[in-house]
Amino acid sequence: MFPIRRRGLLKCTAAGACVLATHALAAQAWPTKTVRIIVPFAPGGGADSSARVLGDLLAPRLGHAVIVENKPGAGSAIGVVAAAQARDGHTLLMASNSMVINPSLTPQIGYDPVRDFDAVGMVSEQPLVLVVPASSAARSLQDLLALAKAKGGLTAGNSGNGTLAHIASEIFAGQAGLQITPVAYKGESALLPEMISGLVDFGFLNLPSVAPHLKSGRLRALAVSSPQPVPDLPGVPTLRSLNYPALEVQGWAALLAPKGTIPAEGLNRLSTLLMDALASETVKTRFAALAVSPVVMNRQASGKFLEAEAARYAGVIKARGIKAG
Repeated sequence: MFPIRRRGLLKCTAAGACVLATHALAAQAWPTKTVRIIVPFAPGGGADSSARVLGDLLAPRLGHAVIVENKPGAGSAIGVVAAAQARDGHTLLMASNSMVINPSLTPQIGYDPVRDFDAVGMVSEQPLVLVVPASSAARSLQDLLALAKAKGGLTAGNSGNGTLAHIASEIFAGQAGLQITPVAYKGESALLPEMISGLVDFGFLNLPSVAPHLKSGRLRALAVSSPQPVPDLPGVPTLRSLNYPALEVQGWAALLAPKGTIPAEGLNRLSTLLMDALASETVKTRFAALAVSPVVMNRQASGKFLEAEAARYAGVIKARGIKAG
């Protein structure tokens, strides 16, 4: 009996080894050709630059070229839909907040941010800065609230209807119990001159956009949306420290794959390589130049984060009655 059992054990072990070898081979088999990262924004922005930095680092590790393809338009929807529909098994998406916001504004948009994508991992984050014109009487958040009471409301500039800046101002208005009139512009480049001239009362803007104007004194920072103070803005408090924890709203980027197009082993390998790259000094240095911080997060945690973000923004959009522009 012993020899028979031993042979059976050997066969079982051999079979197990074959299974393991097969899984390892499958993991190494992906990718088999050039990998494409769709960036749903124009070249030169933070998402585009981050994708190119990562592409340069991932290509030698994957053994195949990584190219970045820009598909801007419709608040990122054109590129996101294109990625969701790609079935070649070698397409990825550099997603941002707009990817999970847009479906709640436009239900017929053509994709679901959770059901149609597999998370690879988070990539970066950057805070929003609550700013006012230099001419504003508000020198603190309490001053801004007092100003709102005195005026019966405030105008809130944003970079477009349904953008993160717009959502942040609506969260703020709801939590602070103040009246705001959202004023949408076609991007921050159009908003900034109006903000500087005092035509709008306040806004939530990306740090890279406002940094030069804060330094020159044309804008004033009252608070930041990050969990921790921003080293480049000494003395500027976090909104959490001012008792507005719901306003921990940060811009983020994440790497995703169209659902079911890349084997789990390939996704796991890519996620590991991504986390290794994000932890490198090269990425830390190059991302710092873009005023963004790398975020090292595995696939599972990233997927849960994206689900929570989609649910969060859907709730705000419904509660505040925000409509697509």
